[in-house]
Amino acid sequence: MPALRPPYYRDADRILHSKSFARYIDKTQVLFLVDNDHITHRVLHVQLVSKISRTIGKALRLNEDLLEAIALGHDIGHVPYGHRGETILSNIGKEYDLPDFKHNVQSVHFLDDIEDKDLTIQVLDGILCHNGEVLKAGLKPNRNRGWDSYESKIKAISNGEDPMPMTLEGCVVRVSDLVAYLGRDLEDAIEVGLIKKHLPDFPDECKDFFGFEPENSLYGINWLIIDTLVKDIINNSFGKDEIAFSSEAHRCVDKCKTYNYEYIYKNSQLLKETKKIERMYKITFDHFLSDLCDDRKDSLIYEHMIDLDWVSENYKRSSTPAEKVRDFLSGMTDRYFDNTFKQIIIPQRIRNFSAK
Repeated sequence: MPALRPPYYRDADRILHSKSFARYIDKTQVLFLVDNDHITHRVLHVQLVSKISRTIGKALRLNEDLLEAIALGHDIGHVPYGHRGETILSNIGKEYDLPDFKHNVQSVHFLDDIEDKDLTIQVLDGILCHNGEVLKAGLKPNRNRGWDSYESKIKAISNGEDPMPMTLEGCVVRVSDLVAYLGRDLEDAIEVGLIKKHLPDFPDECKDFFGFEPENSLYGINWLIIDTLVKDIINNSFGKDEIAFSSEAHRCVDKCKTYNYEYIYKNSQLLKETKKIERMYKITFDHFLSDLCDDRKDSLIYEHMIDLDWVSENYKRSSTPAEKVRDFLSGMTDRYFDNTFKQIIIPQRIRNFSAK
């Protein structure tokens, strides 16, 4: 009788039931500090990546359990305020001799070191090497297996390198990450008025390739991009030990990414509160580091992380105070981060004191 829950199926369940996964619910995707319930948060993004991955994987006859597990866990390491927060936290860490903060390394750190979910190396490797920010025409898996290879990849990523996943499934999730955010970010930006519906200056070649309708450019942008690219990837990858785009798809994806960076990710309206966020991170980091160094047991870092039974005892023993603080901050949701900062900075008002 086959196993009811094979290893990769079990891994997906363990990720789904992790504390880190629960915090996806209020982690920013791209548009931070925006009050709009229709924009994408991490909890939706990982579901889109999972769906796209399994659609491609089914056509290519890959392991759908492995695809789902990698997809569900790939962004667990993201911090409050998305990539902007990641850069800020990385810069703060350098003051305490910590390596550059990489959200993919942090994802496996949460699952493997802090929560100790005992996941398979194929899942951890796929999460570690999911770098959807970097576009390549084709992704060929690095078949080197074993924990030594996995540890060397962590070091390579920390040094700015970009190793490939060890499985085709890992390559599929990596490209699906890109497919999932490319059009969704455009629709979100239109939703909040960051760019206009007709996508000014968007390359005509790419509009034609994706099938955008000029008179109604908002409707279905994300769906059209996903549908076009998924079919292209399947057609160009079937029967190969590689996940690849056609030359036309690769060119249009590259131009679409360039457009998104100019009009969305580097938009001055989106980034205008960056200096305030930098100060929030610095004040919060220094506050909790002081709490650890002074062993203040009533601090939130003890109450909400260090003293919890789901946090690995080995992690508690082996990590430095600065590492613990960075992990605590990176695990916060946007709302929890905001509320914690206010609690640190704003004096609490009371009605009566309790006589002793």
